Amino acid sequence: MEFPSQLHAAIEEQLSGLPVKKLAVLTEKISGRYRSGEPSREKVCMDSYQDALAYAVFRMPATYAAIYFSIEQAMERLPDLEIKTLLDAGAGPGTAMWAASPLWPALDHITLIERDQNMIELGRKLCARSGMFSKEQVNWIKADIRDGWEIKPYDAVIAAYVLNELPQESRAAFVERLWESTAQLLIIIEPGTPAGFLNIKQVREQLLDQGASIVAPCPHEKPCPIQDNDWCHFSRRVARSGLHRQVKGAELSYEDEKFSFLCLSRTKGMDVDGRVIRHPQIRKGHIYLNLCTPDGLVNTVVRRRDKEMFRKARELKWGSIINGNFVRNK
Repeated sequence: MEFPSQLHAAIEEQLSGLPVKKLAVLTEKISGRYRSGEPSREKVCMDSYQDALAYAVFRMPATYAAIYFSIEQAMERLPDLEIKTLLDAGAGPGTAMWAASPLWPALDHITLIERDQNMIELGRKLCARSGMFSKEQVNWIKADIRDGWEIKPYDAVIAAYVLNELPQESRAAFVERLWESTAQLLIIIEPGTPAGFLNIKQVREQLLDQGASIVAPCPHEKPCPIQDNDWCHFSRRVARSGLHRQVKGAELSYEDEKFSFLCLSRTKGMDVDGRVIRHPQIRKGHIYLNLCTPDGLVNTVVRRRDKEMFRKARELKWGSIINGNFVRNK
């Protein structure tokens, strides 16, 4: 997917005067922190405003894509949901508000909690340069999410790539606080790794016990059927700008962001029959689908002779909701 042009232009303006080689060094430093194992809040703290800019080049497009997709999936099952207020906990430079804005046109007030002053400064400048949000709409709070925040209801709450930065012993209390702040919809996103998915499973169990309804990606609220060494995750292909390719030394014009996510609501979403949890395998005359359904994990095959079902199956992608009788064991 494409990164918003006005956000891209705002970042490029902030980069003016910063040599590409210097930016590449900074980007590699930030990237190295993420590759060094599970990042802590200390590891991902920005040392300078230039570090925050490097982060924006390195991570904002992929984070944007993951948040945008997660919101889309929530809205498929809650099409009448109207979001006017948003809390972004651990906001970084404010990526969530950019992803949310086109999908929630009624969004009028955004609160962003971020402890890093360089990130806040960058987020404010990107807002001002783009003209997408007024000062009255956006409230930045400089605080560490581990210390909590004033609880009041927000229509939607987003925490993207945050749990993996917190100590294990702090996560349950953080999730509890997120849910207490949620009036309608909570979205949590983690890296698409076994560790990231384990975080998501723990949140799932914790909040189901408190009466939350799962909106996405799960098509049911039974125990998660994915066990052992497998993990539930999704992927979005993100277009790389010329600058992005330069600083990352990449030849491909895209990158694939893999992530696990969970959307929970105070109200039940529309019923669905399942979700595609791997890339459909299209073969001559048939299509293999890996599905998560209310009856568990199902591997099914759709054959060309079933013309209508085959046509529908060809339109399915990794992450698609299914409705209809696709369940036919191989």
